[in-house]
Amino acid sequence: MWAMLFQNKHGHVRPWIIKFFARLYFPFLGAGIRLKKVADDYRYVRVEMPLTWYNRNYVGTQFGGSIYAMCDPIYMLMLMQNLGREYIVWDKAANIDFIKPGRRRLIAEFRWTQDEIEFIKEKTKGGDKYVFDKEVLIFDSEGTLIAKVIKTLYVRLKPADSPSAPH
Repeated sequence: MWAMLFQNKHGHVRPWIIKFFARLYFPFLGAGIRLKKVADDYRYVRVEMPLTWYNRNYVGTQFGGSIYAMCDPIYMLMLMQNLGREYIVWDKAANIDFIKPGRRRLIAEFRWTQDEIEFIKEKTKGGDKYVFDKEVLIFDSEGTLIAKVIKTLYVRLKPADSPSAPH
């Protein structure tokens, strides 16, 4: 019964639940970051952040830490939902390149393709770890590129004897 309430037809946590708890996640709450769209299959997420008095820096533009917070931990959560509980998924590292100052609403769109997910499964099927980079671009509401973020992700199939491995 609980699964019917909290899982969708894909077996994923219902997107409204993720959106609700993301509002309470302090780095998002403190910066005004909102998950605007979460696809049922977790292959697409749109995140937005307005420029407000509480995420504005000394020179009146978006605070860099808030810009990065838009991207953390979105790819990891999406991948966890797509791979399932038998995988370990971690954000390992990140790099951000600030291109222009953010002076208005910022938008980041995150995507996974079926081919990418299948490739990750193939790379990890023998129990090997797979570490790779995935880029997300952040634009303002007028389409100007503001920042490029590269997330380094770590994926591994859980060992069969792991206490956290599904039975």
